[in-house]
Amino acid sequence: MTSSSTSVLPVSSVSDLVKNEVPDWDDEVVATARFKAFSGQRSDWEPRFLFWRDLTLKVARNLGVCVVRISELKNTWFCRGGLTPLCMDQVLLEMHLNGDILLSRELSNPTSGRLSRLLRRAGQILGTFRSISLEDNSDDTFILRVLLQERAADVIKTLSASNWTSTCVITMKNFQSLCKGSQETSAILSYLCETRQAYYLSVRKNGFIEGVKLSLTSASIKAVTDLDYDLLHLFWTREKLLQQVDTVGQRWENSRKMAAASLRSGNKQAAYRHIRQAKLFSENRAKCISFLERVEEVLAVITDTDSTKMVSEAMQIGAKAIKGNMLSVEEVNVQLQELDEFITDQKQINEAIERMPLQSVDFGNDDVEDEFVKLEMELADELPQPKIQNPAELKQRTIKESPETLSQNLSKLNVEAA
Repeated sequence: MTSSSTSVLPVSSVSDLVKNEVPDWDDEVVATARFKAFSGQRSDWEPRFLFWRDLTLKVARNLGVCVVRISELKNTWFCRGGLTPLCMDQVLLEMHLNGDILLSRELSNPTSGRLSRLLRRAGQILGTFRSISLEDNSDDTFILRVLLQERAADVIKTLSASNWTSTCVITMKNFQSLCKGSQETSAILSYLCETRQAYYLSVRKNGFIEGVKLSLTSASIKAVTDLDYDLLHLFWTREKLLQQVDTVGQRWENSRKMAAASLRSGNKQAAYRHIRQAKLFSENRAKCISFLERVEEVLAVITDTDSTKMVSEAMQIGAKAIKGNMLSVEEVNVQLQELDEFITDQKQINEAIERMPLQSVDFGNDDVEDEFVKLEMELADELPQPKIQNPAELKQRTIKESPETLSQNLSKLNVEAA
């Protein structure tokens, strides 16, 4: 989960923002009246309540946040000459009563168990679920409802721009990257799930994988299929493979640089050790890229399914893609395990090579330099970039498959929802 964040501008910028919104902010007479506590009838203080409510929304919208810290709002946003509005507690209380403010504890937690969510839902329907007052709020934060709705709409809009189907499945890491901090992530996910625009997914397969299925249209999520869980696992696999490609690529590059440096310093044994390391990294990276391309091809075929097609047809296309690439989740797990083991074993390999006496390495004066030049040429050929095929080209493939084969291929995935 990404770190918590409730503001993106320094104090001076927030102060300038408030002054831009309120031209007479520094007027002593006007400010004194605004900062006073509410008293008398509602008609007496309602204009000031509306002023502070609207200003809070404007500042938060300009900061790009929907989750706000109460202490920050009082002591930073609206602090003037060391003084804070005496009416702010009353403003926030009134906003909460009007539904302008939500507390995190008032939102359901889609990551909790199904039974817990059902009990909470039943309590709300029966009226036994006790609402939480602002005074009981212990985490010093609140959520602005209208801005939460806007931020949720922004997430859907961003995903719609990169997807051509009516729904999509993404990993939790991807979803978090679209939000600003862990608190906003939780709030947006809860809101989307409560409005049936999203469904939380989790898969247990040699680990715990989280993701979200989202509706990219006004229609709600009606069903979650086995294919959704299969997609989640494949997307997570792609993330893992891309990370490994980057890690191994960096180590390969470092080994080449260290080999060159060793050659320049005349340390042949060190150069030979780094050359061997670079060769191992090159082979592993090429293997990782090859597997990544297969995963990309399967995902491209599945996600290219037209949104108007029936779920059964989408599942069949997914099975065809899996069969055509002879890819199974078991193979995914084996590949990832091999990659992890490779990274772990490098330290032991390095230590073993370092202990190798110089005289035990059979090379002449020019052998190391020749080997380095040869290896450099090989590595240049052995490091292709991942190729993501055009979905339109993949879609044109004609693959015939019986219902029995479809069932067999889907069973291969063997991915269970948590």
